[in-house]
Amino acid sequence: MNSTLEVVVVPVSNVDAALAFYRDGLGFHLDLDLDHASGDAYRVVQLTPPGSGCSIQLGRGITTMAPGSLDRLQLVVRDLRAAQAELTARGVGVSQITVFDRDGQQHPYREGDDLNNTGFMYFKDPDGNRWAVQQISDRP
Repeated sequence: MNSTLEVVVVPVSNVDAALAFYRDGLGFHLDLDLDHASGDAYRVVQLTPPGSGCSIQLGRGITTMAPGSLDRLQLVVRDLRAAQAELTARGVGVSQITVFDRDGQQHPYREGDDLNNTGFMYFKDPDGNRWAVQQISDRP
């Protein structure tokens, strides 16, 4: 059986604030203007990171998860330093870049470190949902 992961629900407390963060801060695209509400109890907004086959859904009445309870959703980029500069310019508070060595120890990036597969940075959305960004510039 083949299957694809297409949507991840991100629990948020304020849909409008989360929408602004993911659309304006991270540059995710609003899918086909998918922002649908049914009264005050239900609203779903779907966004997709550029180049991704998996979308996220934000909303009210779509999950029982507590806002901020997701830990380490992961985005992958080809150039971590460029992604850090872009996100910082968009107002997203990202961590310093870190690298995992062969022993699994994490240390701050040093000029000359190979970031492919081992380089990461981190950020949180307005509710505290935690994200990782990994550089994978070459896949075997």
